[in-house]
Amino acid sequence: MSAPVSTQLRKARITDVKGIHKLLMDTSADDGLVLPRSYNQLYSHLRDFFVIASVEDDSVLACCALAICWENLAEVRSLVVARGQRGQGLARKLVEACLSDAVTLGIYRVFALTNTVSFFEHMGFAETSKDSLPQKVWSDCLNCPRFPDCDEIAMIMEL
Repeated sequence: MSAPVSTQLRKARITDVKGIHKLLMDTSADDGLVLPRSYNQLYSHLRDFFVIASVEDDSVLACCALAICWENLAEVRSLVVARGQRGQGLARKLVEACLSDAVTLGIYRVFALTNTVSFFEHMGFAETSKDSLPQKVWSDCLNCPRFPDCDEIAMIMEL
């Protein structure tokens, strides 16, 4: 683990897209725990993203998005922390920002598809059936290269 750097949590900016893309691509290549996103997807959904950036050079160290699925359902997705910054609570801060954003929007059911179940359990999420998330399955999962053999676990939180 690298030495902690001074960071700031904020909404993503247009200048963050390349950093978010690199973070997602690097993590996807390393462990496959996150799906890569194209530049087009990132630009189209930039307002969904929070980042934690270095105060020194504004580089993106971590990111997470809150994607609205339906009137009463949103997804925490694309949660990534750079390898050298893990273990410092950055993921927790990002998920908390997404949950706060959901409440601000009036959305009180938030889910995640994950292979890191223990992290989301510690955040207060509970395991649920993917069948309880039909909007997600029909909007995103059908186009995923892992479908229908996805090994991710659905976790949900009622706020």
